[in-house]
Amino acid sequence: MAFELPELPYGYEALQPYMSKETLEYHHDKHHKAYVDNGNKLAAEAGMDGLSLEEIVKQSYGKNQGLFNNAGQHYNHIHFWKWMKKDGGGKSLPGALQKAVESDLGGYDKFRTDFINAGTTQFGSGWAWLAVKNGKLEIMKTPNGENPLVHGASPILGVDVWEHSYYIDYRNARPKYLEAFVDSLINWDYVLEMYEAAAK
Repeated sequence: MAFELPELPYGYEALQPYMSKETLEYHHDKHHKAYVDNGNKLAAEAGMDGLSLEEIVKQSYGKNQGLFNNAGQHYNHIHFWKWMKKDGGGKSLPGALQKAVESDLGGYDKFRTDFINAGTTQFGSGWAWLAVKNGKLEIMKTPNGENPLVHGASPILGVDVWEHSYYIDYRNARPKYLEAFVDSLINWDYVLEMYEAAAK
């Protein structure tokens, strides 16, 4: 399966002031495109270009670092764009998700604190996640392009804490970026969609 750069599900200016047009242009058009181009080349060289993206991520983990880095980041970014929307974020989660956050994570406020903390304390480049593992919600963090797929879990929400995701808008204030992401950008409908798929 050839990697393809998806179009953004909104205009470049849609997420302002929380994420600027300039950040989206660089992040989507340059960084994500590089993962797609490199991933296609490396998947073909490894004879994995006939597999699904999830399979390439899982099979290259620990075996083909170059391919894994690009396939992992392609997977992460395909979803990252959909995990955000204009006028997103906030406390009003769809019903099933609200229940799971209360029972598994101790409620919305604790989720918010722990998720922001995971992103803040991820040293260097990486991601913070809300994932489903063994039928329960769990907050995780991973370095570089890694994601919960390679740790026996299904990611349902992720935030990119590589500097290219926030440096133009927030400089080195990663916690402020994470607060803006949770409070003003999360597309909870897409998180619910992934949660329902993971719970099957």
